[in-house]
Amino acid sequence: MEKRRILIIEDNSDIRESTAEILELTGEYSVMVAPEGKTGVDLAIKHRPDMILCDIMMPELDGYGVLYMLSKHENTQDIPFIFLTAKSEKADVRKAMEMGADDYLTKPFDDLELLNAIESRFKKRSQIQAKAVPSADSFRLDEQEQAYLLQDLASHGRMKTIKKKQTIYEAGDTPLYVYYIKKGKVRSFLNYKDGRELSTNIYIEDQFFGLESVLLNTKYGDNTSILEDAEIALIHKDNFFELLYKKPAIASKLIKVLSQNILEKEEQMLGFAYDSVRKRVANALVNVAEKSGSANDEVTIKISRDDLAALAGTANETISRMLADFKDEKLLTKEGNAIRIFSVVRLKNIKQ
Repeated sequence: MEKRRILIIEDNSDIRESTAEILELTGEYSVMVAPEGKTGVDLAIKHRPDMILCDIMMPELDGYGVLYMLSKHENTQDIPFIFLTAKSEKADVRKAMEMGADDYLTKPFDDLELLNAIESRFKKRSQIQAKAVPSADSFRLDEQEQAYLLQDLASHGRMKTIKKKQTIYEAGDTPLYVYYIKKGKVRSFLNYKDGRELSTNIYIEDQFFGLESVLLNTKYGDNTSILEDAEIALIHKDNFFELLYKKPAIASKLIKVLSQNILEKEEQMLGFAYDSVRKRVANALVNVAEKSGSANDEVTIKISRDDLAALAGTANETISRMLADFKDEKLLTKEGNAIRIFSVVRLKNIKQ
């Protein structure tokens, strides 16, 4: 049987050599070593090892930098990655795991800890690959079963409470998670070169977002921030794909979600191109109202003037003027920092 290849990136020669010796003595692994981060990245790209053990604290390019650079290469981004660290603080461990590391070992570690960690990661990878061949039953799930499985996946994600206006991810970031909104609202937006923002979507409770970039394995194309204080489940992409492999019927539900997102964005872009400012502002208000959770025709919404301007693709001053016009037409009224829409239907039917 062909030996699995493991790359050790460690600047301490004693730890590097002793770790390599332990692995080679098992007879199951062939070992490559690198004394620092840059050499390690080059070796990983050239030889594509089956696993990487990497120190965090190294000169020039540290372990975080190594993981970041390898995540940018399609050939190396899915290699199991274990950090070797003298740091055991929760913040450092959390940073490592959020960047996409599979595990970490705190130095000094003994032979058994090292071998168990490696075998555990290989075993999990084998299980995921085995589940890539689905059973016939996995294609037959009704809507209720699909919703249950997705909810169960979200419940096992890492929950974060995030305050209004805080950023979740930015355009250009590498996707590590699929996000699920347990509570609150999230908006996605693009930035103009002059600093203005253009909102592209609003996500509400029980919705997933960040799906496109994870599924396409591309960097995020937009930014997301909290519109209302929110509780967000961070679902690691490995767990997300494991569910897709195990239950392909889930993919049909997600395709519907993505198709709806694309349709909404297309309609929004067409509106920016052909609708009057008056119609765009009305559509923006309707969009927020429809995602408020109320089924009534009369709805009270809370959205800042900046956010409404970004959603309508116009200036703050225009928003103020349009809101005043709509108020004169008895379509809405302002109540403190909220807007009460008397009839969503009437607002939706506003002409150009």
